[in-house]
Amino acid sequence: MPQSENPSPGSTGSTEPPVRTAAAWAALDPLVGGAPLQVLDVGGGAGVFAVPLAQLGHTVTVVDTSADALATLRRRADLAGVAERVRGVQGDADQLGDVPAPGGGYDLVLVHALLEVVDDPAATLAGIAAVTRPGGHVSVIAANRAGAVLARALGGHPVEARALLGDQDPAPSRSRTRPARRRFDPDELLGLVRAAGCTASGWRGVSVVADLLEATSGADPAALRRLELDLAGTSPYRDVATGLHVVATRTAGQP
Repeated sequence: MPQSENPSPGSTGSTEPPVRTAAAWAALDPLVGGAPLQVLDVGGGAGVFAVPLAQLGHTVTVVDTSADALATLRRRADLAGVAERVRGVQGDADQLGDVPAPGGGYDLVLVHALLEVVDDPAATLAGIAAVTRPGGHVSVIAANRAGAVLARALGGHPVEARALLGDQDPAPSRSRTRPARRRFDPDELLGLVRAAGCTASGWRGVSVVADLLEATSGADPAALRRLELDLAGTSPYRDVATGLHVVATRTAGQP
């Protein structure tokens, strides 16, 4: 398995994370570099985040609707030697009450590339907050509307870009093989997080430029990673990133 498919996050591991997720790992690094945590990864079936976290000594439960993704998770965890610290559960993000949680709740919950496709993002986040311990953290990555508009425009699809600009799904319904994807702006995402009973100090961009580059661009990966980290928290550059990333704290006293 290539190292880029099985990274260790930030400065805590011996390998570098993929360039496109470097900013997300850098934000998580202060949370995952210490004592073992109980982690819940909702919708992260293939283990792209779960396995590296298990390699750091954390116990990770992954909930996903896809049996194929969970099979990939098992293979990846076996190959990494962390199968005993990774548990896959086939289930729905809106039914986390059926998934046994550690006493007091999870220390860290990942909600990555999930809010785009659930029926009710607000209800999903509220359910996630309910299984997060007070003072625990929720990491949310969601598709950025501005980034999607720019990517479609640069890809030569101005009609689709204009549809996204108006918050419409550009894919014709007759050709959909999956649910329509939502895109968010930073205020929308932060509002959802607050409504779920969590507090966040801000947001960062994920893949500001990496997803815009051709694989054959020849860009130096180390230099590109440093650029991504610099741009992730800097407007106006982060405003057109592929994804928005919020790390929030579950507020004590919330139901």
